[in-house]
Amino acid sequence: KHQLRANVSYSALPNDLREMLQRRLGDLERQLLSKVAELEDEKSLLHNETSAHRQKTETALNALLERGSELEKGNSAFKSPDEFKVSLPLRTNYLYGKIKKTLPELYAFTVCLWLRSSASPGIGTPFSYAVPGQANEIVLIEWGNNPIELLINDKVAQLPLFISDGKWHHICITWTTRDGMWEAFQDGEKLGTGENLAPWHPIKPGGVLILGQEQDTVGGRFDATQAFVGEMSQFNIWDRVLKAEDIMNIANCSTNMPGNIIPWVDNNVDVFGGATKWPVETCE
Repeated sequence: KHQLRANVSYSALPNDLREMLQRRLGDLERQLLSKVAELEDEKSLLHNETSAHRQKTETALNALLERGSELEKGNSAFKSPDEFKVSLPLRTNYLYGKIKKTLPELYAFTVCLWLRSSASPGIGTPFSYAVPGQANEIVLIEWGNNPIELLINDKVAQLPLFISDGKWHHICITWTTRDGMWEAFQDGEKLGTGENLAPWHPIKPGGVLILGQEQDTVGGRFDATQAFVGEMSQFNIWDRVLKAEDIMNIANCSTNMPGNIIPWVDNNVDVFGGATKWPVETCE
């Protein structure tokens, strides 16, 4: 009845009023469609913004994860790539550093480093180089109450060095296969020389160079009683015997001479077992 009445009343309206109502209805319909389209556009825009924000967040998180991974590996960016020390605070068989590079065949070498230790008895093994068939190819060790010793191809020379006073000392050792000549320097001064230490034996290539432990097999079987306790820095190796003048200049920091075979740089030194790398300026 109501519908019939509405139809009758609508048909009874004047033509101009009917047209006006139809126009209004058409306008309302267009406004409604426009609002729906606007809402659809906003929804699409919001979705795109959310996706972009999510992608930006994921990129930032990935960058943080990569940075964290770099720090875990010890590849942190020190002020300068060589201004760091390795800390080995405990006498264990699992704290050590490892040099990523290996040695070529050598007929002479100079090894220099800064170290600080007050461990007793003996500071332990600052470094060791082992090759297949010879775990003691090159070793520097102060073990028990023995004097500090240099081993080349398992042959031994006792060095007149005194470095267990808890102060930083600069140590350099030179060796040549010719007559097995060696020299020992402490804080720039030559304290001892000798000969007949593994004469005419070339240092074998391709071995493993470890900081802080003596190797019984290549890269392993460490003995806690022979471990180095303390800190070290600026471990460099050259393939020649450096002049006494050069060694003095390195020790008093008047020259910077990175090792041409093994230079002391952050990304060439890995640490394991709780050993750590810290910023240091050894010359200061």
